[in-house]
Amino acid sequence: MSGDNCVFCKIVAGEIPSIKLAEEKHCLAIMDINPFAPGHALVIAKEHHPDLFSTPAETVGAVAKLAKRIAGAVQQATMPDGLNIVQSNGPGAAQSVLHYHVHVLPRLKGDNAKLNWSLTPGDRDAIIDMAARIKGFL
Repeated sequence: MSGDNCVFCKIVAGEIPSIKLAEEKHCLAIMDINPFAPGHALVIAKEHHPDLFSTPAETVGAVAKLAKRIAGAVQQATMPDGLNIVQSNGPGAAQSVLHYHVHVLPRLKGDNAKLNWSLTPGDRDAIIDMAARIKGFL
């Protein structure tokens, strides 16, 4: 399975150059060429899967394991105030490349990344109802 027009598939195949950080059986870590911050890296699945839901659990695990390793290196290299691991699915989550990948995103206080939200207490009964609904699909 591959995406004929997928930029990440082309990077994995060596058709498009990348700045490689690490490579493992199921995934590849590269620098983001449109970085939000210095040290912004990507961990991409080698096989084409458009999102988390279509990606085999073994691949998701391999990506997560490499993302942890890359995050540690980015942390040491950049000494940010914080670090996000971001994985988006679908247009509502601003997924820009339809290929399973994770961003390792070093953060600085006040950097204005549109990832944070304010903490607003929810309705406990509504949360309990939603939990029951979610559990029904597990």
